[in-house]
Amino acid sequence: MNHILRPQAEVQYAEELEALKKADTRQKPENWVLSPWSVLLYLLGGKLPNGMIIEPKYIGNKRLMEIAVATLATDRALLLMGVPGTAKSWVSEHITAAISGDSSLLIQGTAGTSEDQIRYSWNYAKLLAEGPSVNALVSSPMMKGMQDGKTVRVEELTRIPADVQDTLITILSEKVLPVPELNFQVQAQRGFNVIATANDRDKGVNDLSAALKRRFNTVVLPLPSSLEEEITIVQTRVEKIGISLNLPAEKPAVEEIRRLVTIFRELRSGKTIDGKTKLKQPSSTLSSAEAISVINQGQSLAAYFSDGRLKAADLAAGLIGAIIKDPVQDTVVWNEYLETVVKERENWKDLYRACKEFK
Repeated sequence: MNHILRPQAEVQYAEELEALKKADTRQKPENWVLSPWSVLLYLLGGKLPNGMIIEPKYIGNKRLMEIAVATLATDRALLLMGVPGTAKSWVSEHITAAISGDSSLLIQGTAGTSEDQIRYSWNYAKLLAEGPSVNALVSSPMMKGMQDGKTVRVEELTRIPADVQDTLITILSEKVLPVPELNFQVQAQRGFNVIATANDRDKGVNDLSAALKRRFNTVVLPLPSSLEEEITIVQTRVEKIGISLNLPAEKPAVEEIRRLVTIFRELRSGKTIDGKTKLKQPSSTLSSAEAISVINQGQSLAAYFSDGRLKAADLAAGLIGAIIKDPVQDTVVWNEYLETVVKERENWKDLYRACKEFK
């Protein structure tokens, strides 16, 4: 595991999951590794009777996680919606790891996703040699999930073409996957369900049909509600990623994270934290995920080209790159913010100079 760049959730948090399993005395739905109560504890963090601390995976509204887990305990699929960077994929992976002990059954939605990737495909060498047969059949993650009674993840559902999306309707409503070439169908075992993620901010989005929407219970994941909550999220994820990458840098100072998150929140909302100044908004989403990327890039610069301590100069490049997606509109927005807000703030002079020098 030490050499794997990004271990799956069930590998990275194996110790926590095993401890939860041993301590779990509550009723479990069939084929679930943990009870819904323990899945929630795994997601939100807490303390076990033996004193072990469970690290929170999601920092936010507890009720949303309760609804998500309760949905999956029924035969209804779950759709996690939200703007980019609201931890939809992160939550999806960890819920799946806690429920099924296996988060690898994944279908990544793109404009090129085909029906075969959702249903099944064929080993064409065997198909030509033997004709259609069970041996020539190549199971998709969806088919495997149905056969084993596990949760399947579908990422970026709205990026999949609409006609391919509707392949899910029969699977979600009838819980069967027909294989007409072999004249049989795969019937879903208890425990099978689907978690899909989607957002409506990306270009190339394909709206879900009304029929498909009805098959999902939708939970909208919001952006962090407070400055302190977002700082905690960014700090926690940055530390984890820094450890996994073995960056030879100091942990980033909370104040640097606070400055970055403040900038993102102000530009995102179109006003300063104190509400006194209205601001133009850039075209970028400026999510927590982007803040984490900016800090990680800054840490890398500090580690390999400086003294290892994250400074304003290390943040400037990533900060400007995250904000300016449209070179005309966003440059105007950023320059105005830089001169009217950053320049005037006490103890922000170093960041102002670094951003000006980078240009």
